[in-house]
Amino acid sequence: MRLNKFIAHYSTFSRREADKAVQEGYVKVNGETETNPARDIDEKRDVVYISGKKVSPKNKFTVIVYNKPKGELVTKKDPKGRRTIYDSLPKEFKHFKPVGRLDFASEGLLLLTDSSAIATALMESDLQRVYKIKIKGEITPQMEKAMLEGLVLEDATKGAHKKSKITSMTFKPFLGYTIVKNQPNYSILKVAIAEGKNRELRRFFASFGTEVVDLKRLEFAEIKLNNLPSGKTRYLERSEYNALHTFLKTQGVK
Repeated sequence: MRLNKFIAHYSTFSRREADKAVQEGYVKVNGETETNPARDIDEKRDVVYISGKKVSPKNKFTVIVYNKPKGELVTKKDPKGRRTIYDSLPKEFKHFKPVGRLDFASEGLLLLTDSSAIATALMESDLQRVYKIKIKGEITPQMEKAMLEGLVLEDATKGAHKKSKITSMTFKPFLGYTIVKNQPNYSILKVAIAEGKNRELRRFFASFGTEVVDLKRLEFAEIKLNNLPSGKTRYLERSEYNALHTFLKTQGVK
């Protein structure tokens, strides 16, 4: 395993922070300062320290659910000084890594973990994500056809963040959808998808000239938001951890 990946997997450092720590001489491998983040190391034999603190492989991990309110960014710091999830999270979770993102105007279930390996496995998975969405206008037959069959957009900039570099996007067929309300002024539906791409649902509906005015994530795989109050956290229940462990075994993640 590469040194930077080892550090990110088994410490509170992100991959970028690990690179910086190594390059600036804060990391020692077997007692010698190492400045190459890409150095291959043996997890079982090599001994790694960062600023005098040992980094050890561990099998235990923690995952929590956070009910993210609107108006918070899923990032450590914001140059504009806007509120982030880390302004709200209890101090014992300040080093946890988010599993994917919910944008500033979105709310609902956000998973966080102290394991980079777990965060990556969940982010890159095709596990079901369920959202409740409110859009302007009616749900049209064209929208339903695209939800059932998928959609390819050469221009997927509508609904995207203005600084996004992603200009085209392919949407797989939705895993399912339920229309709760369908009216000329606004409509509400629940959708299940297996991806978590950049503002995917906002881009999807924007391609039909429709704006998503409310977006709330309700479920991630077997983990449900339920009645968790906005801005609050909870640990996973035993059944949720069991389901997560089963998934991770299929991915070869320990």
